[in-house]
Amino acid sequence: MASTPQLLSAVPNRTPFPPIDDYGFLSDCQTSCLVARDGSVEWLCVPQPDSPSVFGALLDRSAGHFRIGPHDRTVPAARRYLPGGIVLETTWQTDTGWIVVRDALVMGPWYDLHQRSATQRRTPSDWEAEHILLRTVRCVNGTVELNMSCEPAFDYHRGGTEWEYTGKVYEEATAVCAGAPDEHPRLRLTSNMRLGIEGREARARTRMNKGDSVFVALSWGEPSPPHTFEEAAAKMLTTQDYWREWITTGRFPDHPWRTYLERSALTLKGLTYSPTGALLAAATTSLPETPGGERNWDYRYAWVRDSTFALWGLYTLGFDREADDFFSFILDVSQGADGNDHPLQVMYGVDGQRVLTESTLDHLSGYADAKPVRIGNDAYRQRQHDVWGALLDSVYLHVRSREQIPESLWPLLSSQVEQAIAHWREPDRGMWEVRGKPQHFTSSKVMCWVALDRGAKLARMHGQPDHAERWSAVADEIKADILEHGVDERGVFTQRYGHPALDASNLLIPLLRFLPPDDPRVRATVLAIADELTEHGLVLRYRVEDTDDGLAGEEGTFTICSFWLVSALVEIGEVQRASTLCRRLLDFASPLKLYAEEIDPVTGRHLGNFPQAFTHLAQINAVVHVIRAEQSTESGEFRPAHVRH
Repeated sequence: MASTPQLLSAVPNRTPFPPIDDYGFLSDCQTSCLVARDGSVEWLCVPQPDSPSVFGALLDRSAGHFRIGPHDRTVPAARRYLPGGIVLETTWQTDTGWIVVRDALVMGPWYDLHQRSATQRRTPSDWEAEHILLRTVRCVNGTVELNMSCEPAFDYHRGGTEWEYTGKVYEEATAVCAGAPDEHPRLRLTSNMRLGIEGREARARTRMNKGDSVFVALSWGEPSPPHTFEEAAAKMLTTQDYWREWITTGRFPDHPWRTYLERSALTLKGLTYSPTGALLAAATTSLPETPGGERNWDYRYAWVRDSTFALWGLYTLGFDREADDFFSFILDVSQGADGNDHPLQVMYGVDGQRVLTESTLDHLSGYADAKPVRIGNDAYRQRQHDVWGALLDSVYLHVRSREQIPESLWPLLSSQVEQAIAHWREPDRGMWEVRGKPQHFTSSKVMCWVALDRGAKLARMHGQPDHAERWSAVADEIKADILEHGVDERGVFTQRYGHPALDASNLLIPLLRFLPPDDPRVRATVLAIADELTEHGLVLRYRVEDTDDGLAGEEGTFTICSFWLVSALVEIGEVQRASTLCRRLLDFASPLKLYAEEIDPVTGRHLGNFPQAFTHLAQINAVVHVIRAEQSTESGEFRPAHVRH
């Protein structure tokens, strides 16, 4: 738990930007937004999560916002998600009364009944995003002066905003991008309050008395927005029904930590892009890994590695439809329109886009003055050898219980194994996408071994014994090479061949069953990382002074690595130490149980993009590891979170 000195040390660094962990996350599985504690939507990109922002105050205080709340209060009495969903409830107390605000990105019954959706590639479900950001307000006591301000800033604040009334009186207004109305979405604002237009801002204000209810809805699609509070309340209820129906299909332990698991599962689901099956690494771009630093990246894309690891977490809790859709997405991106195969990239756009050219938005100040603000990500060009193993491992985990591999998937899997065979001896950029010189990273070699090992198991399952035999032989060759060159004189796995530096990615060695957890090299590696690659008990990816990552400055501890350490400690039998660290990490969660990419171990401040899929999946696996270990203590039998035979 964060101590009093830690909390006090965070106070002097005041900034007009809210702390990263102050934001609430909303999603309709087609786009997402972040809502600050003061009731302001400060990040929304439409119509896709990697589209230009229309609200971007997250990265520049003048880059657009959408606030509703009391006119004289910025700190609410309480905030929470309604149980089992992604509907955010904020309770406000003023000197004269109380109001309750609920926010959601609306989900409704499938409505594309007469014409096929232009974006939907996966099998339609019973539900569909309505492209509506809905906000409802109820006055539950006394009287409250309510203000609403909607100020879009199109195209990352590069385009102007023009409003016009489009209703009969004051109940509706529409905003377009000045000078380019057809190049950006039209934003339709509807409300049972009287809307006013002041320059690029739409406003409303009213005095609410006990029992009064108002709503405001911002929409950018074809479905009709609500026009009365009753319609708005019905849409809010339907949205909550969708999330509760989804979360009920999972399997959660009867344990006090269940709420953390549910929130992580909902967050991972919220980071999916349902039309294609892609899974975003995070909802944001350019939130800094170092306060005021340059380690700012665009994470609004689908990394094959992050996505396949995320499926571990969802699979552990009983969710498998997301895996089916993601593997279909991988099939889509691995084949061109001409039917020819494409080599698997590190990452893709949510619609399968292959080219993600990186550029900077120099007109934006950046979050708390952290520059540059980047859009796009040149890492798509990199060669990272872990991608093949990550994909093969997730497929094996997914199909093992079915004992059957979809025929359409086998050619893709086979080609990925052959890619690993062809390239495993070559250097790469590693799991952490370093922008320095390619190296022989140990974890990349381990993931190539995973590709061959899981490929051989899948080949046997698929009735391909010749492939299985050949691939098993190559797996043995890779393992021998790693054990010869990737272990130092202490018996510790190192970051890269020929150098003693440590790397947290080697915590995956026992989790991926490269070696059994009772192997002395595994134990030595886990304990070395725990003792030597930590700051105040939290794990770094690597020491920046030991690793040429092509960047300047420091970075925070990577939360996924700390959760990996929890799982690895359980594997080697250090259950009490793992449990203690897990409790501490859960205490570091945001008030809404969300995680950014990194945590400053001194202040507890969240750093990096938010919320981060990689972190939430590792949290699921770590928590399940500890729960199973503690529950099996009396029987003397422990079953890891991911048993692989």
